[in-house]
Amino acid sequence: MTRTYRLLISCPDACGIVAAVSQFIAGEDGWILEANHHSDPVTGRFYMRHEIRADSLPFGLEEFCARFQPIADKLQLDWRINDSEQPHRVALLASKQAHCLSDLLYRWRSGDLVMDIPCVLSNHEDLRSYVEWHGIPFHHVPVDKNNKAAAFGRMKELLAENNVDTVVLARYMQIIPPELCDLYENRLINIHHSFLPSFAGARPYHQAYDRGVKLVGATCHYVTEELDAGPIIEQDVIRVGHNHLPEDMVRLGKDVEKTVLAHGLRYHLEDRVIVDGRKTIILD
Repeated sequence: MTRTYRLLISCPDACGIVAAVSQFIAGEDGWILEANHHSDPVTGRFYMRHEIRADSLPFGLEEFCARFQPIADKLQLDWRINDSEQPHRVALLASKQAHCLSDLLYRWRSGDLVMDIPCVLSNHEDLRSYVEWHGIPFHHVPVDKNNKAAAFGRMKELLAENNVDTVVLARYMQIIPPELCDLYENRLINIHHSFLPSFAGARPYHQAYDRGVKLVGATCHYVTEELDAGPIIEQDVIRVGHNHLPEDMVRLGKDVEKTVLAHGLRYHLEDRVIVDGRKTIILD
């Protein structure tokens, strides 16, 4: 893969933003491989993602940032730039269900998702052998319902020890405490069925079957202190009918969940997501 720098920008909309940024890059002989822009007429915000060929520039990221900052200040840019050769270090959290975890591990092994996976954390032992077969350290962190703080304190230590920058809840069936939500703000990704709030709680697919739903879906979002209400990254649905039994809906739901999680994680890994308040802009 060609090494690139990924420049993401959010700012008040105005004339000349694209020209100013592109002229700066061209003035340094930079080669833009991909450019995506979006102007929101409701909020008056402008969003931009440029992917720049790294070897076309005569300097590295530190010098780029120093030279670009005056332009950013002038245009009131909120911006960041990342190097594609520094993949995200992603910790996967799971409980007993393996469909999302196994899909992500397959995509990682095949090179479909470019990331480092330093560890997998779980509140159960069920998935240990499967994870260790992939050569990834597995940490069992049981959660005592009477003392959850101790478990999440240990998880925080493990994430820090492994220099984790992104956490993925691959069907991890525990509520993340506010401290971890804040620590990994916009870097903590969850997947859940899209029945919420209509069919919350246990056996949602059976509840949905009883109500005769016509669509089964899934939502991938960033985790916030407010349960299942963080900025949405990706969603999808699949149609079901009266001939589908509850177990069929569970199977179809799992298919949607793992696909939506993989797509949402890919957007995050490729620096295509800009969070703006309670929503996201996906520059794909």
